[in-house]
Amino acid sequence: MLAQRFSAKLENAMSPSRPVVLVVEDHVLIRQGALDIVNSAGFEALEAQSADAAIMILESRTDIRLVFTDVEMPGTMDGLKLVHYIRDRWPPVHLIVASGKAILAESQLPAGAKFFFKPYDETSIIEMMTKMLAEPPRPQH
Repeated sequence: MLAQRFSAKLENAMSPSRPVVLVVEDHVLIRQGALDIVNSAGFEALEAQSADAAIMILESRTDIRLVFTDVEMPGTMDGLKLVHYIRDRWPPVHLIVASGKAILAESQLPAGAKFFFKPYDETSIIEMMTKMLAEPPRPQH
């Protein structure tokens, strides 16, 4: 049994890492649902309950490939300001924005960001994440 566990850990350590997705959502149940979507798509999920927390995570990690954020959040900035900040500071990070209240036009989003209205279709979110994460990382300036 111990040998099987060691073998599984070694196999996981040697396999290529899964793309990392940061979910930013202040409502616990909605955040948990989004984390479940990310995990079921085969990606590694991280979570933040505010834009401020998301920025702290982005500053501490270099492996985040996609941020999936809500628009309406408490704190110093909402999700829309957050994605513009991320695009300026971490250009390679892919962005998905969701809202149940605001409908955003593409012109309001940073280049390459995608918008989904809540309640969103899980299949559509997974397809978009998969498509975005299959692309090579965006170049940094």
